[in-house]
Amino acid sequence: MPKRVLTGVIVSDKTDKTVVVNVERKVKHPLYGKIIRRSKKYHAHDEANEYKAGETVRIEETAPISKLKTWKVVERVDTHMTPERASAEG
Repeated sequence: MPKRVLTGVIVSDKTDKTVVVNVERKVKHPLYGKIIRRSKKYHAHDEANEYKAGETVRIEETAPISKLKTWKVVERVDTHMTPERASAEG
């Protein structure tokens, strides 16, 4: 069975080797038909502590790493360039 892959924004990177990723999805209300936003926070493993709050990342489901962590950060999604990253990359 393939592993689930989700995309979200890091809301916390305070713990060691862990980031909290907020994944937002849009669903249609069953009765009224309006599109509403639902969000959920996932604890994801970040081995090198390389990801910071505010970055958009892709996470992948894994075997349980700890009580709360069953996801790991796969890659950074470049949705936009911040001024600091633009100057660092050239």
